[in-house]
Amino acid sequence: MATQVDEKTSDGSTNSRNALNEETASDSSRLALDNDPVYSYREQRKIIHRIDRRLVITCGIIYCFSLIDRGNLGNASIAGMTDDLELKVGFRYSTIVLVFFPTYVLFQPPATLLSRRLGPRKFLASITLLWGALEIGFGFAKKWTDMIGLRVALGILEAGLYPSVVYLLATWYSRYDVGKRYCAFYVIGCLALAFGGVLAYGLMQMDGLSGMRGWRWIFIMEGVFTCATSFFAYFFLVDFPDKADQSWRFLNKDERDFIVRRINKDRDDAIPEKFTLARFLRPALDIKIWILAFISFLIITVTTSISVFLPIILRNGLGFTIAESQCLIAPPYCLAAILMVTSAYLGDRFHVRGPILIFNSLVALVGLPIMGFASSSRARYFGVFLVTAGTNANIPTALAYQANNVRGQWKRALTSALFVGCGGIGGISGGTIFRSQDAPRYIPGISAAIACNCLVIVCVLGLSGYYMYANKQADKGKKVNEGSEAFRYTI
Repeated sequence: MATQVDEKTSDGSTNSRNALNEETASDSSRLALDNDPVYSYREQRKIIHRIDRRLVITCGIIYCFSLIDRGNLGNASIAGMTDDLELKVGFRYSTIVLVFFPTYVLFQPPATLLSRRLGPRKFLASITLLWGALEIGFGFAKKWTDMIGLRVALGILEAGLYPSVVYLLATWYSRYDVGKRYCAFYVIGCLALAFGGVLAYGLMQMDGLSGMRGWRWIFIMEGVFTCATSFFAYFFLVDFPDKADQSWRFLNKDERDFIVRRINKDRDDAIPEKFTLARFLRPALDIKIWILAFISFLIITVTTSISVFLPIILRNGLGFTIAESQCLIAPPYCLAAILMVTSAYLGDRFHVRGPILIFNSLVALVGLPIMGFASSSRARYFGVFLVTAGTNANIPTALAYQANNVRGQWKRALTSALFVGCGGIGGISGGTIFRSQDAPRYIPGISAAIACNCLVIVCVLGLSGYYMYANKQADKGKKVNEGSEAFRYTI
């Protein structure tokens, strides 16, 4: 309903006009999107929730095992791998962490193209099976150099998952439905970060079975779980919306057409244009997508450093036992999940992303000095809560921020690849900032994480400021955003 506003003119007279406040505008946009010629609102929600159950949950489960397989080095390290493979010499452990990321970054753009060309079901299920088998091989490494070769290969295989899933989810949902879906996807993945330590501690109890150390069983059994997940993914993953009726026991043709209509009503890019290399690469000239990618780099630098080094920080920096260190990983990620869900709900409800990114960065900025400079281990562990929550909650929000502000299938594919690829470079950076020689305070790592969160705030302020200006120009008919007169950026 319109709100009546009285406005004084310069001569003191009163003009009356109708103005929509932001909440009413959001509701009007939602009503227009939900107005379908075939399905009622209730029928539409049933279809969308069916997509959620098949697509979001399946992708989240695969991502969960991806994070377990990628991040189990910290748990294996304190379970005996460091001594057995002599990783305390020089920078061996950091090297093993880092070598994963160059191939992970380089292979993301071609992997995203392959997912579009081959179909996500076959492509994602295949690479999941292959990296699960590779993970089993980690358990049989004889020397530290074996781990380097395995991590390089793991980077190649896992490169196809994250950008392909980010792209796939964006093609299925409208701009103000996708935030909660990214959140659900990432929260499921965070189960790996939260309970990976608990799982590793349980698997470590297999120490001595078949004459193998417990850390080897961590890799072997988690690899077996991943291989089993790949078969589940083959049957339950779905293709892109234009081919949705070809997926096993999923949508029929009418339901597929409804999704295509809905996406076209939201941003008119449900059907991909014919692929050409020039069409795929041309959006790289847009500086905005590089700023979005830089935001991803900054956020992932901090989240990777926390996920990889948190067991070591808890053990060597805060003085907890091995069992305590592995189990105390979980609570901070539970708080992160709560903040993620809240951020996603508010972002989709009020059609905003930037202010939420800034708030979450401020939460992390409060936690980092506590984590680094507090005198008691309990206070520093509280700082870990704030840092883990603030930085991880920013990942799905940043994903929605970039997905909401691009249009066109191939630009979306390139933006997703660059966003995740620069996040991979952030993983390289994150693998270096918490160094063993900086224990127990890790001041250089704390300082780097503070700088990253400050830069996130600066980038978001600049980008959202431009988006506001561009929207005002488009409202006046002086500018066309993303090739569409109806398109408006999300602040």
